[in-house]
Amino acid sequence: MTSTQAHPAPVKSQGTEHAADDGFSHKLARVADTVETFLVERLGPEVGPGEIARPPRLMEAMRHAVLGGGKRLRPFLAVETARMLGGSEAGALAAGAGVELVHCYSLVHDDMPAMDDDDMRRGKPTVHKAYDEATAILVGDALQTLAFEIVADPTWQPDASIRADLVLGLARASGLGGMVGGQLLDLTAEGRFGPVSLDVDDTLRMQAMKTGAILAFSVEAGAMVGGATTDERAALLRYGLALGQAFQIADDILDREASPEAMGKATGKDKDAGKATLVDRLGLDGARAECDRLVGVCEEAVSRWGDRAQTLREAARFTVARKA
Repeated sequence: MTSTQAHPAPVKSQGTEHAADDGFSHKLARVADTVETFLVERLGPEVGPGEIARPPRLMEAMRHAVLGGGKRLRPFLAVETARMLGGSEAGALAAGAGVELVHCYSLVHDDMPAMDDDDMRRGKPTVHKAYDEATAILVGDALQTLAFEIVADPTWQPDASIRADLVLGLARASGLGGMVGGQLLDLTAEGRFGPVSLDVDDTLRMQAMKTGAILAFSVEAGAMVGGATTDERAALLRYGLALGQAFQIADDILDREASPEAMGKATGKDKDAGKATLVDRLGLDGARAECDRLVGVCEEAVSRWGDRAQTLREAARFTVARKA
């Protein structure tokens, strides 16, 4: 939140000799706990420098939207990429937390009646249901701006050029040419603005923007903090883009097959709404095969780092094997 607040507890580094003994789910949970602590501190009631007041209702609704749920995969990718490269874990944690806040803001707005109209998210009422639509709009706005405040704060990243790259990258990934533009294409695919038919390439483009851009930037953020070379960043971008595509296909499969209880939200809505998915275009077996292919792309992209990239390889496999 501000440069006067304490640094987050560092994510403890783990040698490769112990990696095989420690399951991926435990690594993910450890980083998630650290991210949760960081976000709790950023969403407290204390007024920071430059702030006049923190309205209690707004803060309560923001905490409802962000805390106590989610796998925190996006900050995990930032932290683990930076860790692999030997970069600052505190810097990667802050950058990843910024991405997570953008992700949470997108969920708040996506759940609203004008968008996907969902009543449940992560097993609890969505923000517009727990509060009201006006509050939900403002929660999304506030989470987005808080994300950029954190990413731009020199407390976590003293190098001004890296901060500038992080802010620029997050803006591009989340904005009109990324997540927001992809959301508009998703609504277009439903026929909201007139008849339309998306082929496989159109569907891939929409998903790369709506979901993939933010996931890919999570990896890029870790690369920036870790001081990756231009060639290394290109390889990690290939990894991130393939991971984002695999994540969305796996999500579409889960929407067809998983229960609402497992997902913590309604399922089967995408098909009912006529949303464009690769499950529709390729079938379930074809979609699963594409997920497997994309995992192979991810593994090839990080092959140069050998054992140091084991966690990123595990993240790709987790993305397509998850059950919620």
